Amino acid sequence: MPAPPTSPPGRDTPSSQRGLLTERVARQLEHDIRSGEIAVGAKLPSERELAEQFGASRNVVREALRRLEAQHLIEVAPGRGSFVSEQKAERARGYDALYRAERPTVRHLIEARIPLEVEIVGLATERATEADLGAMRRANDVLLRAADVVHKARADLDFHEAIAAASGNPVLRVMLSSIGGMMFEMMLRSNSDPSIGEPGVPHHPEILDAIEARDVELARARMREHLRLGLRTYGADLDLSLDVMARQHIEALLRQPPLSG
Repeated sequence: MPAPPTSPPGRDTPSSQRGLLTERVARQLEHDIRSGEIAVGAKLPSERELAEQFGASRNVVREALRRLEAQHLIEVAPGRGSFVSEQKAERARGYDALYRAERPTVRHLIEARIPLEVEIVGLATERATEADLGAMRRANDVLLRAADVVHKARADLDFHEAIAAASGNPVLRVMLSSIGGMMFEMMLRSNSDPSIGEPGVPHHPEILDAIEARDVELARARMREHLRLGLRTYGADLDLSLDVMARQHIEALLRQPPLSG
């Protein structure tokens, strides 16, 4: 388990820091459960004990536990505590767990996303309904307005998932969803890196414009260039495992002083 920060955040922790702390706590507990370090049936420490262990507030711990419960990794028994659930075959062998067992790097994820999402955006450009376009616009608007990296990353993922839904191909949509967790970790890095704003590179608004114009080739070209940006900007992180990159980046963000206002 990671050592707690020197100044444990309290109730006044800014939302950006709280979101990052939640990610750190949830990721570590998920790793310990999936790896078997915390056995099936074991009772997790109390919220107070976890808060002390991670140097986080109880609200942060509570949010992390809610996420683990939603993933069916734990069961919460009122008055008794949280217990690690039995991992049924379909959960234990979920695609995310299989991918992570192979220690994929950022480069691996980008290489996989390019052919997958270029095909997805081409189909979405041909098939998107007005409702689909509305979902893309909403995700794009949230991303542009988001004030912290966690909300930006979630909106970023929502945008790409909205395009997948618009493709009208459930197989492609599930394929993209299966790497959603890893994409989110990459997006935490991307949405806090000034170099990702490299001039001339198409981002979500430009991709959305091409989809709305029903220009399939332009949408494909813009998505390809958007995804390839990481190959030029990630530097040494490009060949780190995603788990290591995400953990190091979250810790680096938590060391930064919170923005005032």
